[in-house]
Amino acid sequence: METHTDVLLVTANVGSLFDNVGEIQNEWLQELYKTIHNYKPQFIALHFQEVGGKDYMVNMGHAEDFFRSIETSEEMKDFNRVCIYVDNQFQAENSFTALGSMYFIHKTLKDIHQYDFNVEDFKAVSGQNKHVGSLDRVTTVEKEKFPKNFWPDFKWSRKGFMRTRWIIHNQALDLVNVHLFHDASNLIACNSSPSIYSANRKNALRYVINRISDGRFPPLPFFLFGDFNFRLDTQSLVQHLSTSADVQTVKKDSSNEVEKIICEEKDNDHRVLLHIEEKLFTYLHQAVFREDNGRALLKYDKEPAGFHDVIGEEDIKFPPSYPYSEEYTKPTQYMNTRCPAWCDRILMSHTAQEFIHKSDDGEKTVVYNTVGPNVCMGDHKPVFLFFSLKND
Repeated sequence: METHTDVLLVTANVGSLFDNVGEIQNEWLQELYKTIHNYKPQFIALHFQEVGGKDYMVNMGHAEDFFRSIETSEEMKDFNRVCIYVDNQFQAENSFTALGSMYFIHKTLKDIHQYDFNVEDFKAVSGQNKHVGSLDRVTTVEKEKFPKNFWPDFKWSRKGFMRTRWIIHNQALDLVNVHLFHDASNLIACNSSPSIYSANRKNALRYVINRISDGRFPPLPFFLFGDFNFRLDTQSLVQHLSTSADVQTVKKDSSNEVEKIICEEKDNDHRVLLHIEEKLFTYLHQAVFREDNGRALLKYDKEPAGFHDVIGEEDIKFPPSYPYSEEYTKPTQYMNTRCPAWCDRILMSHTAQEFIHKSDDGEKTVVYNTVGPNVCMGDHKPVFLFFSLKND
């Protein structure tokens, strides 16, 4: 009798695959298949954000081709049950989230059920279940866009979450695809610690956790994975990086508004160490974000700390997942647009952590890492968690 089920969870913000770098899609897919081949999971959950990219009205057809290519690929042929949910209804402004979730069940996995939120019961999964378009009447998924009045000071965007609920053998769990708000301006992010954007994300994540445990359905262990847009505490980080520098704040002529922050080294002919504008973040020693996987900067990754009461995470041993260069020949270099950060994460309730099977003999049964670390994958590196799910 089987004692555990091998599970692979992957989160990927795929917006840049559709916006301007179509030639990297094939490479991206090959890296995904390589990961699947290496770990040989029986259950795969792929959570995508920014389906169709920024220019989704033009690119949504390409997105559908992308999903179809995964679903029909030779590499996935042994996964004989598939559940797909793609919210591509950009015409429905009040509900469009650009989220896509794909679930693949291997032919060797016999006992799997999915929850129907309408009849409030689990049903055995069989065949190909594909839902592309409006998901409003699909009863096996819950989808919600964050309410418009949530943050009246900010532009309403297509951020939200999508939940599915499963029993794998006899273990019930929720899988939640999440996309939280980004930092619109590096300069505003520097103004306070925590930043106003961080506070918005905290509210949004608390909202998601409350929604999936609000008593409408029996609460279950859950995995939240997606683009949380978590950023390093910019004010503290900039203070640290510019300790031995001369800091100059440049304001716009017409107002008192800060236009740029420039930190120059006190010696070395006043070389510019750090240059920050609204959408520019240039640091002279960019390697610090990659050396030792950026571990020295994890102390500035403070946003998850507010949720330690309900959420855990495996140790991060990979460099910041965003914003990578979209140039094919620079797969490990960051763009000078934002401070690199661990935006893409796989978090879980403490109850979910308990049923991740850890081997007694020290064998590594849990892997938390990026997909395609040395290949151009767009501006976000996908992040995956591989583990064995205990079957009692």
